[in-house]
Amino acid sequence: MGSDNAMTTKGVLLHQSIHSLEDANTKLPQDALAFLEENGGEIVAHEYVLDYGFWKAEEILRAVLPEEFLEEVPTGFTITGHIAHLNLRGEFKPFGSLIGQVILDKNNKIECVVDKVSSIATKFRTFPMKVIAGKGDSLVVEQKESNCTFKFDFSKVYWNSRLHTEHERLVKQYFQPGQVVCDVFAGVGPFALPAGKKDVIVLANDLNPESYKYLQDNIALNKVTKTVKSFNLDGAEFIRQSPQLLQQWIQHEEGGKIKIPLPVKKRHRSQQQQELQPPQPRFKEVAIPSHISHYVMNLPDSAISFLGNFRGIFATPTNAASDSVEMPWVHVHCFEKYPPGEPVTEHELHARVHARIIAALHVTVDELPLEAVSLHLVRKVAPTKPMYCASFQLPPTV
Repeated sequence: MGSDNAMTTKGVLLHQSIHSLEDANTKLPQDALAFLEENGGEIVAHEYVLDYGFWKAEEILRAVLPEEFLEEVPTGFTITGHIAHLNLRGEFKPFGSLIGQVILDKNNKIECVVDKVSSIATKFRTFPMKVIAGKGDSLVVEQKESNCTFKFDFSKVYWNSRLHTEHERLVKQYFQPGQVVCDVFAGVGPFALPAGKKDVIVLANDLNPESYKYLQDNIALNKVTKTVKSFNLDGAEFIRQSPQLLQQWIQHEEGGKIKIPLPVKKRHRSQQQQELQPPQPRFKEVAIPSHISHYVMNLPDSAISFLGNFRGIFATPTNAASDSVEMPWVHVHCFEKYPPGEPVTEHELHARVHARIIAALHVTVDELPLEAVSLHLVRKVAPTKPMYCASFQLPPTV
């Protein structure tokens, strides 16, 4: 009975061994039956249908996939915009459409599910992919990250949502307002645009024409046209030309300064009724430094092989006499794969990366010692394939 003397009905999930009212009367504990009788309770039959909407994606796939594949049901995926991206193992590919449809059904923000067809990447770091569920007419997505909006065709450019913390780490930890940063393999701008919003002056480059196109669009979309310039060059050529590209930018701007628009401050009504105030400044002027502070090189398969292009490019100073110039920092991403079962330590991996860097730069251990190279673990692509970011200041001898 309720507080208003109305009958109250409670639903109780009984043990799976109870299938009928008779089972309840014979299998429930005597104290439970006594409690029901004392309080005027009654056990009634009720049918509750657990339909498709009740079950989770993994539970459904375990029910419909062949039994020999149930040890590791493929429910993991990454989301980019409205697209879910899977990398199905070979044995699951015949069931790709089924798996994709279940994932589509169980995630209301997803409109399309794609699977990587093979691991063979193009020189632009794109992979052949197949739409296995949902709308396949457009793979152009909008992705939010680091207070920026990125628009791109997921099938034609490189994008990895798992790297968002790495993008934020470098921008926050290293790049300072007013510094010049060269992004050698910029993609559609995940390093360049957040840095540009921070009033970092960025030269952003990518060889892929599609990435370059969307990089230009994203620069405009995020209103960083004053702080970010885009280029469509080979990475090696971009590194060699970077000091001259910076000087060209300086010469193009009046007085070597860029005018960055300031946000308009809204005045409260009480303020507007006060005496007329001086007009708010509409922009701030920032002098473009004549030297580069950072290079970021996010091409982990081969970025280290590009390091030799730094040799000699700072031999002729381009800076004004009044400038106090330090050699730029380089943040190079790389993989350091090792055989399964090898008992390798982080120090040994650090040493291996360091050895590759000094070999590519053609410098000695004395010129760039191990302790001068900071190694940050970005993520583990596989149990024996860690991705690192090695940060170091270029030796003056380069």
